[in-house]
Amino acid sequence: MRVHFPCSSAAGRARTRLAALACLALLGALSSPGGRAVPLATYGGLPNVEDVALSPDGSKVAYVRTEGDQRIVIVATVADRKMIHWVKVGEEKLRSLRWADDDNVMLFSSFTEAVYGINDEWELLRVYNLTANEVRSYPGNTLEMDNNNHVMNTVVGETMVRRIDGHTVLFVPGIYLKRGLALFKCDLSAHTTSVVRVGDGDTSWLVDAKGQLAAEQDYDQETHRWSIKVFHGGSSREVASGHAALDAPEMLGFGPVPETLLVESVDKGDRSWQLLSMADGKFAPLADDKVFDRAIHDPLTHVLIGGMNLIDLPEYGFIDPTLEERWKSVVQAFDGDNVRYISSSADHSKILVLVQGPKHGYRYELVDLDKSAAVPIGKVYAGIDNPLEVRRLTYAAADGLEIPAYLTVPRGRPAKGLALIVLPHGGPAARDTAEFDWWSQALADQGYAVLQPNYRGSTVTEHLLEAGFGQWGRKMQTDLSDGVRYLVKEGIADPAKVCIVGGSYGGYAALAGVTLDPSVYRCAISVAGLSDLGKMLAWKSRGGIDARGIARYWDRFWGVSGGLDPALDQISPIKHVDAVKVPVLLIHGRDDTVVPFEQSQIMFDALKSAKKDVELVALKKEDHWLSRSETRLQMLQTTIDFLRAHNPPD
Repeated sequence: MRVHFPCSSAAGRARTRLAALACLALLGALSSPGGRAVPLATYGGLPNVEDVALSPDGSKVAYVRTEGDQRIVIVATVADRKMIHWVKVGEEKLRSLRWADDDNVMLFSSFTEAVYGINDEWELLRVYNLTANEVRSYPGNTLEMDNNNHVMNTVVGETMVRRIDGHTVLFVPGIYLKRGLALFKCDLSAHTTSVVRVGDGDTSWLVDAKGQLAAEQDYDQETHRWSIKVFHGGSSREVASGHAALDAPEMLGFGPVPETLLVESVDKGDRSWQLLSMADGKFAPLADDKVFDRAIHDPLTHVLIGGMNLIDLPEYGFIDPTLEERWKSVVQAFDGDNVRYISSSADHSKILVLVQGPKHGYRYELVDLDKSAAVPIGKVYAGIDNPLEVRRLTYAAADGLEIPAYLTVPRGRPAKGLALIVLPHGGPAARDTAEFDWWSQALADQGYAVLQPNYRGSTVTEHLLEAGFGQWGRKMQTDLSDGVRYLVKEGIADPAKVCIVGGSYGGYAALAGVTLDPSVYRCAISVAGLSDLGKMLAWKSRGGIDARGIARYWDRFWGVSGGLDPALDQISPIKHVDAVKVPVLLIHGRDDTVVPFEQSQIMFDALKSAKKDVELVALKKEDHWLSRSETRLQMLQTTIDFLRAHNPPD
């Protein structure tokens, strides 16, 4: 089915709403019946279609097709949607796809392994060439040291693509020697790799459209000094510098004005974007004071072309008026559904979007603005046609701070007296939105109201983030129970049927909920959560990883001054197991390199020794992000079984 789009002329814009409504009315028939729950296995499996990318000429799309844990990268034509190439990657943890040019697709994946004594998640880059039907690794060819130029095939920053003398060239920040960082120049046509410049773990670079090194940013962890250098004619000079123990200015890319760098900074709780002149080092504001949550750059020049702001759902703006008008016509045509910008062809005549809403479900669409039409690329999850509604709400914490949150309620049930799951996000410097979230959708589809609070420390605003400094396990925790009390007062939640579930920091919050704030919840599920902060600090400082940056993080969120600070015991759940009066479920991946499995094991041992009701489920071959279908579904099924046993929704 094709969706016909209004053109961007004045007459076309006048017909936008009518055309959009007609199109969406047709697609509304695609939705599944509103009262039928989606099988748990659908939510628990990896997306069937993900990481869709549009080629620069707009003629092809590449995407990942997943069946179970088996992933296949498929390349199909836009004109007739026929598969023309494919490469099987199996159970490899493929993270994203990008086109380098019309004949080369970059495959970014990761693996869990101890390298140079550090057990971590390492990123790999391989390039699939369509014409030769072969895959090559960059910047090196193996995971070991290359005898010629000491390259290890790991990527530690953003890969830049440039066209130089008819060749497609990648500029890749990667590991050099044993612990160094370097910018590598990888020529996809000549199959050669060379070192452009060597730095350290806090160095980043920008390369201009001609492939010349243009700028470098450094940060000294010991002195807290940051600096930005620019390059010209083989020499460099420093154009900006300063000191910042945290939140140093960050070079985002090139500005829309020639010979400028786009720099983000935070001052007194306010985030700003400024243009740094490469000629004289002076800062100037962006025209129209445009500041976005995330920048969108031209993929071949790294020049700012627009950005995305995230309030409840993504909203986009573009600097070029023509592109801005084209984007508005796309949004209007999907009237009523949310539209996420994914990528576009080089001339911006075709735009790939991810659409979410009651009329289109949750699917990728390719918009052809020249033909005023859109073609479905595929559903993200086969079987999810009608995602549950996500409602935004705001409630006051005990000290009066306004906490933004999201509520998802069961399908076809009134929001009254429901069993409630509090589902705090990880981070904590992250946030929840109204976008599709498989975990909250799965819980709600099983009959639970699901509350996702953006507690203090969340990145909704800089002010909300800073309100969380020093409040880990304190007001960050009571922000969650204040949300429970709000929903009870509103009649939405039954106070006797509330459990807390979360992963990473959310897993810590689940354990803290039944140890530090134990009167609210009747059960808790911690997925990859922290339990002993002292041991966590010692583990984080292992293997020579910079301890100074970690110490500053402790001071910021934990409100402590190091691993021996007695305040750590006050906010460590393992030190308060006697307060636990309800069942606890611990779930953790064996290959977790962010929060070690030990954190759940020692909590299980402590609770078991104290004769508490506790279970521990170890996920084999699983990392911190639930990257495998089998173990993701295992986590979800175990969670639902536990909740139904200890907090049934009916």
